[in-house]
Amino acid sequence: MEEESNLMEMKGLIQELMKRETQCNVSEVIEKLFSEIENMNQESGNKSQKDQIEESAVNLWNWTVMRKTGPTISDLQRIKLRHIACKLMMFCEVSNPPEEMMRREILMAMKTGKGWVDVGNLTLANEFLEIAMNSLEKLYAQLTKKSTSEADTHVHKADVEKDVFKVLSYQAESAVAEGDFQKAVTCVQRCKDILMRLPRESCYLSLLCYNFGVETYESKRYEQSSFWLSQSYEIGKMDKTYSPGQEMLARVLRLLATVYLEWAYKEYQDKAIRAITMANEENLHPAGFFLKIKILLKGCASDEDVGSAVSEFLHHKFSLDIFLDTTKLLLEHEREAIGFNFLKSVTQLFEGSPDVGKAILLHIELLLQRMKEPLAKKMVEDIIASHSTRKQLTPEILNHLHHVLWDRAARNYEVKRYSEALSWYKYSLSFYSTGQIDQNLAKLQRNMAACYLHLEQLEKAHESVEEAERCDPNSIFTQFYVYKIAVLEKKSQKASDAIVAMGKSAAQLDTLLTDGIMTTNLLSLAAQIALENEQQSVAIKALEYLSQFLQDNQQALTALKCLIRLVLSKISVKSEEEIANYMETLLTYLTAALQRLDVPIREESKTLDTGVSEAHWFRKIAWNLAVQCENCPRAMRDFFVISFKFSQFCPPDKAVLLAQRTCLLMAAAINLDMGRNNLLPTVQTELLTQALKHIQSCREIWKVLKQTGDFPKDRTDTLLLLYEFEARAKLNDLSVGSLLDQVWELPEVDIKTLETIASLAMESPAHYPSVCKRALKMVLTLLRKQETTDIVTFSKCLHSLVCLSLPSGITEADTYVLEEAWGYFEDALRILGNTVLQAHYPQVEIIWLMTRAWNTGIYQYSTGSYKEAEQWCGLGMRFLGHLGTLKSSYESQMTGLYSEVLDKLDNTKRFLPKEE
Repeated sequence: MEEESNLMEMKGLIQELMKRETQCNVSEVIEKLFSEIENMNQESGNKSQKDQIEESAVNLWNWTVMRKTGPTISDLQRIKLRHIACKLMMFCEVSNPPEEMMRREILMAMKTGKGWVDVGNLTLANEFLEIAMNSLEKLYAQLTKKSTSEADTHVHKADVEKDVFKVLSYQAESAVAEGDFQKAVTCVQRCKDILMRLPRESCYLSLLCYNFGVETYESKRYEQSSFWLSQSYEIGKMDKTYSPGQEMLARVLRLLATVYLEWAYKEYQDKAIRAITMANEENLHPAGFFLKIKILLKGCASDEDVGSAVSEFLHHKFSLDIFLDTTKLLLEHEREAIGFNFLKSVTQLFEGSPDVGKAILLHIELLLQRMKEPLAKKMVEDIIASHSTRKQLTPEILNHLHHVLWDRAARNYEVKRYSEALSWYKYSLSFYSTGQIDQNLAKLQRNMAACYLHLEQLEKAHESVEEAERCDPNSIFTQFYVYKIAVLEKKSQKASDAIVAMGKSAAQLDTLLTDGIMTTNLLSLAAQIALENEQQSVAIKALEYLSQFLQDNQQALTALKCLIRLVLSKISVKSEEEIANYMETLLTYLTAALQRLDVPIREESKTLDTGVSEAHWFRKIAWNLAVQCENCPRAMRDFFVISFKFSQFCPPDKAVLLAQRTCLLMAAAINLDMGRNNLLPTVQTELLTQALKHIQSCREIWKVLKQTGDFPKDRTDTLLLLYEFEARAKLNDLSVGSLLDQVWELPEVDIKTLETIASLAMESPAHYPSVCKRALKMVLTLLRKQETTDIVTFSKCLHSLVCLSLPSGITEADTYVLEEAWGYFEDALRILGNTVLQAHYPQVEIIWLMTRAWNTGIYQYSTGSYKEAEQWCGLGMRFLGHLGTLKSSYESQMTGLYSEVLDKLDNTKRFLPKEE
């Protein structure tokens, strides 16, 4: 049941295949059929099923043959389908099949076997070809059995032998592909035996043997190749009527001669000569004459024999190219006299042809190869004369001639024979007409200019470059020579303009030139020329462009280092304005260097070490430049910032971390300073924001740095808090109060820091009076803890607190504020009450406190607050006693007014209701 199911499945797949529309679906079904066919059992299936399968096999075969429309199939798929159809037909085979079925099976097996030979599956090919041969033997036996006469037997034999011949030829193909020489010989020999009865097949078998000869020759199996080629010729000569033709037979013999030539020439020289002679007799062909000369030369034949063969060659009308190839062959084998005489004869033979220039050109090249320059020059001069007066060379030949002349000039240039090089370039120039514009002419003029420069003929070099500019002004090479001559003539501006032109040209160059680093080589050479001629400004311009176009980062960094050194050497003798400009230029170079370093560094120790070394060099340069920029804060900041960025490419050891910290501290400080002096809110905000970023980065670095050791007297923490306080205060950040707390928590907070914070809290645009008061109170606290109080600082602190506590309009002050201010006056009086400390209290501060208290009392008096007036005026009177010699200046006036205040206060008390 399972076998029957497989049979029906195969039938269904075949029907499905013939309905498929796309190649993808066809491929899928073909592969499935191909795998299933091997599992079929020939013993299974009844007659009805076998009839159906036979019909399916025939349909599949015909569908494959006709598959030229619809879904296309590949050669391998076509062979697989034939394989499947053939296998199915064999499955349906009966014990005594009819003749029609046998012939069909033979045809299918032959075609399938041949198909497998063509795609290289020799195992399957041999299997099907063997099946075909066995079936043919059975068919012949069956036909012979039915024959009624000897004539019938001969007819049947001839009929069967046609297919036997095909199968044997296919088996021979398979055997050659497998490398089974003896089997292939046997098959071909049987085919030759059949040829007596099938002479029409002579041509096919001759060509088959020729193909075997080609295949074995290409795989250097010379002995086998000679056998097959000999067989091909022999079979081709068997019957003139069905011969492959004289042209083909000559080709066979030429290849046979070549085989002998490459195989064992000394042993088979005579055979090679005989074969090529026969080939030339069969068919006159230039390849035959060429090969004959080649054989004679390899066999070291006499000049007489070679000359005779060459002379015979000239009597035939062959193409010019084969004659030129023969000339080259003769000279390769050192037959110089014969070769040059032959070439002269060829030139005369083709004198009327437009291609005669090829022969003349080859003659010149061969003379130059053999160092016969005078003869070559004479021929070139003759060509020039002929070209200008009579017959001109074709453009193709003329271009080739230019190439030959330039090559000879270049060879002389390389060995520093510049005059000789010029003579060859001038020959080339002679072929150009006056006023002609051509890029090759520009190149020629540049080459001549190079020679003139080496010969120190500057004027002639100048003329050549002018001509080059006329033909190709935008060429980077032309501009290079303009530049070089300008440098030699000390024309700095013209040289700089040429460098700019080179840069523009380089930007437009195609990929071939840029990838070939031609641009960078020229710019590098330009910089070198300028330095050699002591023109630093021109060298700087060249190096600037060079650093832009260099693709190698290391080379670009080297160029930038040269630039920096050159500019630094010019700074010391310049004015401040020029120095500022140079600083901007140096900053540009450093920025470019940073960009070059800021690329992914390959995981190679050498590259990594080099990158670190370069980063150290640039960061130190940037640091030193920052230190020199005392009069330009912006430049100083930028140099410190870029020094920090370079240091990020260095290993983070203690020295590098310290440098990074200092760079960021300085950058933050400069931004804050610039912010104080800038009145534009947007600019100020930007500067303060940048400062905060630097502060934050610095704080991170400082955390790492502190882990490397103790820094007992370092003020970094204090400075960072001060800088951050100023930036946030002026940015109206409410977190400034917490920063004051952090300052207070520092291990060694000092009075100066707190005074600074107090000042910053009220410095425009900041306005934080409460924070200012807290800072000042902290100052008082620290002052009180001192063994010897700093009275001057104490007085200033009280002065500031009084100013903050007593507003400009007393009406704005509430009782709490007045009480707070009163306390500061009392603090001052306590100090003044100390005889030792009183002497150090600034008298101007005593007068200020007295005046401020007195004025407060007077203001209260004017508003009818007599009690408060008496208190504040009394407070002012208490300071009067500490004025010393200045007391008399204020006493009389203050005493009178104070009496009025007291009288007013008494009168007010009399009018108040009494208590019961």
